[in-house]
Amino acid sequence: MKIQKTILFVLLIFLFIACSKRDLELTQTNLPYPSASLQKTIIQKKQILTIKNKNSKNFSKFYKEWKGVKYRFGGNSKRGIDCSAFIQKAYKKTLNIKIPRTTLQQSKKGRKIQKSQLKLGDLVFFKTGRNSRHVGIYIEDGKFMHASTKKGVTISRLNNVYFNKHYWKSKRILD
Repeated sequence: MKIQKTILFVLLIFLFIACSKRDLELTQTNLPYPSASLQKTIIQKKQILTIKNKNSKNFSKFYKEWKGVKYRFGGNSKRGIDCSAFIQKAYKKTLNIKIPRTTLQQSKKGRKIQKSQLKLGDLVFFKTGRNSRHVGIYIEDGKFMHASTKKGVTISRLNNVYFNKHYWKSKRILD
């Protein structure tokens, strides 16, 4: 029994010395530790994810407050609201960002992005008639929230036949 304890003790000392020597060698070699710029990028991505999660919750909460409110051209309240007023209120309430009142004015803000680049909070625009436009806020998974003339405040899919046909452009206000 005493010999077994002695052997175990010697083995533990050997492992300790070997591990310590290996750790010392690792710190002295040029291993790929994250550079300062990579560490900064990692921190920025974590901040973006935090903001995205916060914005997602904010947009979700805002949508729940307005879901089903009837469409009313020129409307600006829960008695009736049009698409651009809904977008204006959503940006102000969820992000504290002031954007113009009309769809045409909103379509001139931010930077143009491809449909394939859409992210939470981007604006999606549609040409619904010769001189009429429609706007919504992209939320995720090919969906956007908007004030529909038929359904009121709702969530629709971009690949819906109607919206796919009338898609005009996308703009990113948040950067």
